[in-house]
Amino acid sequence: MIVSWNWLKQYVPLEMPVAELEERLMMAGLNHEGTDTVDEDLAIDLEVTSNRPDCLGHLGVAREIAVLYDLPLAIPEAAPVASGPNISTVTGVTLESPELCSRYTARVIQGVKVAPSPDWLIERLKTVYATKMKKGTAWTPVNNIVDISNYVLLESGQPLHAFDLEQLHSRRIIVRQSEAKEPFLAINHKTYSLDAGMCVIADAERPVALGGVMGGADTEVSEKTTDVLIESALFDPIAIRTAARRLALHSDSSYRFERGPDPEGVDWASRRCCELILEVAGGALAEGVIDVGSASPPREPIVLRMHQLERILGIAIDRDEVVRILTALGNDPQRVEAKCIEVQPPSWRADLYREIDLVEEVARIHGYDKIPEDGRVPMRASSRSRQDRVLARVGRTLTAAGFDEVVTASAVDEKTSEVFSPWSDADPICCDTPMLRGAALLRRSLIPSLLSVRRTNESLSNERIELFEVARVYLPISGALPVEETMVALASGNGFFEVKGVLEAILERLGIQEQLEAADFESAFFRSGKGGELSLAGERLGYLGEVSDSARKMFDLRGEVAVAEIRFDLLLQLANLVPQASPLSSYPAVERDLNFEVQEEVRWAELAETVHRVAGDYVETIEYLETYRDKERLGPGKKSLVLKVVLRKADGTLTGEEADDVRKRIEAACGDQHDAVLRA
Repeated sequence: MIVSWNWLKQYVPLEMPVAELEERLMMAGLNHEGTDTVDEDLAIDLEVTSNRPDCLGHLGVAREIAVLYDLPLAIPEAAPVASGPNISTVTGVTLESPELCSRYTARVIQGVKVAPSPDWLIERLKTVYATKMKKGTAWTPVNNIVDISNYVLLESGQPLHAFDLEQLHSRRIIVRQSEAKEPFLAINHKTYSLDAGMCVIADAERPVALGGVMGGADTEVSEKTTDVLIESALFDPIAIRTAARRLALHSDSSYRFERGPDPEGVDWASRRCCELILEVAGGALAEGVIDVGSASPPREPIVLRMHQLERILGIAIDRDEVVRILTALGNDPQRVEAKCIEVQPPSWRADLYREIDLVEEVARIHGYDKIPEDGRVPMRASSRSRQDRVLARVGRTLTAAGFDEVVTASAVDEKTSEVFSPWSDADPICCDTPMLRGAALLRRSLIPSLLSVRRTNESLSNERIELFEVARVYLPISGALPVEETMVALASGNGFFEVKGVLEAILERLGIQEQLEAADFESAFFRSGKGGELSLAGERLGYLGEVSDSARKMFDLRGEVAVAEIRFDLLLQLANLVPQASPLSSYPAVERDLNFEVQEEVRWAELAETVHRVAGDYVETIEYLETYRDKERLGPGKKSLVLKVVLRKADGTLTGEEADDVRKRIEAACGDQHDAVLRA
């Protein structure tokens, strides 16, 4: 929000240095972005957070200054004198969509003289608009009527619009929903195809404005205009944001309506606009006002307990000072007692509805700089949830394995969505308003997003690209809200077994004792024989595989890549976060290398499970060494699996005879269950 120094002086005396005011406003929550000189004025750029739409007008900023410096605030009375006929004989308004426009007011001024704006008006607007214009682009005023409506917007934060009454068919306004593909010629002289359900301001035949966003070219005020209708209304913020983003049509009005202007400022802004038009352009104001819709409900009172101030801020503030601050901010004291204060917040501060909000208001006006650094604020250590602890262990394990975490958008384009979707074959959910151009579908897997990030890194010639992400996917369900499943996804330049080892490291770090099992998963996305469906404790955990050449081409990937995606909720369910300890054996270990000749379909995991079961308590570790294939020596359809078994007793030395006995039992069991033959 850019405010004019000279303009602010109309409402509050500014006798302090500019630099001091900028710092005080910054410490009170209006961050100072910079100050430019425009002719004999100063344009002060303030960052206004989305919860403070009351500061999107000069009056709101002036109110903050008045409170910070305890200065008087002068708000214009806005009392135009009506001298024309009753407005009901001039025009009418029909509100057909109160869910999109909760309140609509209209006033009419007849016999205006449209002309260039006076110097004082141009100076005020130039300070604001000239600074906002792109470099090399000069700001030019429109005419006295349009410039006044912009002036009142920048003064109060309430958007207005002026219609040429003669250009309205039947001289009436209808607030309704748009029809599908209904054309609308905006004031920028571009035609837009509207979606069904958008809020339009129409006359008897066509839309003449897109409610809360932009006016129409057909009814804009020109030098031929003599009668004007002044619109001041309240529109639904979500409907405004949806329409503005859908059409890529943003304006000062939509920016403010998306955040919610003061509901009680609607009529004041209308009266103020009419007052200035009568002063600058002449004419006769019709008697009365058309005001349709419903009034905003009264605000609920808030109770502030005095002891909470000291508990949260660490300092005591005098009760009278607290009452002064809250009252100056527009709160209406309902009850003032020794231990508590009850106030009704003002209409323009929708962000005030809890006790802690009042604590924050008192703190920022009293001054954060007055809170000593060594102030005693009662604190206690917070405990992390089980989900946070599991998530932290997963992240640390992957980081230690050399992976970098990425954050990608939840919405993807159609091509990306269709590449890989193992969790659901239902059509993805489509967003009415895409968060990114061309990306309108909620993703059903994280893996395509990771591959897109990998492609970007390859294009930048990054040598090591190991990526992971923990985020939600959205699995559609017919007739219900989607299942939002949290996934852990990896993309690595290493192979199948290396990524599988990383997943096993995650399970080990989480204290999960259940064995990770893999079954064949045939998919065009995975290389043949290098794709697997993972299960844990009898439940589907996820998918692991090496990306096929055709899938890599779809993402323009040059290097080999293996990916995995597993369910976080299953990890959360099975994780054992209590550290487990057992005494280390002081007796020596015995190692045995085993080379089994097996059929090609026998998996290493199956063989290792058998070895572990037979060796029982003696087994300390089972290590995979290699897989060997040779059709001439082993024959077709056979392979050799080489493993190392480390044996150790907890209560004594394991003898060579005992180790050999364990090896014989392993050989017999593997022969019976897997037709494995121990090679010499």
